[in-house]
Amino acid sequence: MGSNSTRLLIADVGDGSVKELDRRTIVTRLGEGVDATGRLDHEPQQRVLAALDEYVEAIELNGCERRLAVMTSAVRDAANGARFAAAVRDRHALDGRTLTGDEEARLTYLGATAARDRSNGAPLLVVDIGGGSTELVTGAHGAMDFHVSTQAGVVRHTERHLLTDPPTVSEIDALARDARAVFAAAVPAEVRERVRGAVAVAGTATSCAAIDLELEPYDPARTEGHALSAVRLAEIRDRLAALPLAERREVPGLHPDRAPTIVAGTILLGEVLAAFGLDTFEVSERDILWGVALDSAPHS
Repeated sequence: MGSNSTRLLIADVGDGSVKELDRRTIVTRLGEGVDATGRLDHEPQQRVLAALDEYVEAIELNGCERRLAVMTSAVRDAANGARFAAAVRDRHALDGRTLTGDEEARLTYLGATAARDRSNGAPLLVVDIGGGSTELVTGAHGAMDFHVSTQAGVVRHTERHLLTDPPTVSEIDALARDARAVFAAAVPAEVRERVRGAVAVAGTATSCAAIDLELEPYDPARTEGHALSAVRLAEIRDRLAALPLAERREVPGLHPDRAPTIVAGTILLGEVLAAFGLDTFEVSERDILWGVALDSAPHS
């Protein structure tokens, strides 16, 4: 349960492998208003609970032996987050907990690198842009050596900066400056300088890949491993930012429910690449869901 989407993974897990049986995403925007009020609003909570009603049917149908639920930035930051987490556990009989930023980063890295060649010692950056936070994790040979959870996210920064439809140049510049300062302060220069490649997970990255490939319908097998240059990302950002929301919802490859926050996402991702001096990144479908699954497996 993230700040922007509520996602389901049902899988057979063991011996370091994940076989996906069912995977779904519903944009629920749980973090809506949290940056301004410090609380989870009623309507976003209801959207998440409705999504969980649907997911629990699939969980029951598959006879899942473990029923894990993790909550991230919105629940972590909200004054009433603990109450919401308790409601999730009670209503849906899920083994639910709110992750710390450090846990979120570790599990994201675990998932993103699970199927990669760990003999490659080139320092790698894993980027997870969420609704309320962005996790930046570096490591090599599959082992994490630096991580930070930053207060930069697509819901948070859309609400903070992008108030016009379509957003103005000054609004876009203000968001970029905000993100630039956050990432520069969060990651020491020596960490940024040693990174040689990047893998980006979650909705912003996969949406950019789908837009680049003009996928209709969405095909995770094609977005997995897709490489995008910083130049191409900037082109996608400028195209999306120039469109009013109604037209953005019609862009091939972009799920309509992600249209309200995708501009902020492309800006944040571009600022991450700039901060680390990278000119390209790779997209992965293997993210925190994989990390949680692997972390909970008996033989992981």
